[in-house]
Amino acid sequence: MARITASVYTSHVPAIGAAIDLGKTHEPYWQPVFKGYEYSKQWMKDNKPDVIFLVYNDHATAFSLDLIPTFAIGTAAEYQPADEGWGPRPVPVVKGHPELASHIAQSVIQQDFDLTIVNKMAVDHGLTVPLSLMCGQPDAWPCPVIPFAVNVVQYPVPSGQRCFNLGQAIRKAVESYDEDLNVHIWGTGGMSHQLQGARAGLINREWDNAWLDQMIVDPAACAATPHIDYVREAGSEGIELVMWLIARGAMSDVADKTKQVSVKHLFYHVPASNTAVGHLILDNN
Repeated sequence: MARITASVYTSHVPAIGAAIDLGKTHEPYWQPVFKGYEYSKQWMKDNKPDVIFLVYNDHATAFSLDLIPTFAIGTAAEYQPADEGWGPRPVPVVKGHPELASHIAQSVIQQDFDLTIVNKMAVDHGLTVPLSLMCGQPDAWPCPVIPFAVNVVQYPVPSGQRCFNLGQAIRKAVESYDEDLNVHIWGTGGMSHQLQGARAGLINREWDNAWLDQMIVDPAACAATPHIDYVREAGSEGIELVMWLIARGAMSDVADKTKQVSVKHLFYHVPASNTAVGHLILDNN
């Protein structure tokens, strides 16, 4: 039986990817950001998964306003890094796991969640920056990755509760796969930031950390956070945090109250470009 052993949460700021690619990680501005991921890189080596199920949002590269799936699962054998206007990031091609991805799609759709099945797409910084933060700059990523894109760009977007419930469905799907696989589920995006309008540059440390603490200890209550709270308190792009709730919903303590998860690493830093950077690793004991 496949199993989810850990979840990883991280912001996916595009400027972080540029800092890595341009060799700026040791500059004074960026050094504190990357210091927060030193533990994570070693943890990743010590706890190497067989597959990563990576929840992220596309930034108008694979999908445009012509076609906006709420939830889209990648079932391809590989995914090329996207050209986001200045050429593709110099990172490895992302290898997929079509068999597990197809199984998850079948199982989750039969649990009454509508997924868009994508057999060909490029993956942008929303997916590649988290891989870089956790894995460094390898010649190849350490394992296959299943991309799972969520629409948090164009309203209407899914609620935190819907995402939390979806995470539970994904856990059931993984556990029904008849192969001994160690699966990590990653939730990316956030934390507080707004990129346009009168509140551009908004960062709310207090709200970010309170939301993060609640997600760890009482994720069901956290899932009830209404959309307007994200927008008002964390900025227009703060809504990306609902993607973290997909990963949190897949953890063992949600399905079985007798189980507990352990916090392996917690990090928060501002600023990184115009974004608050949050990062968390939870382990299924």
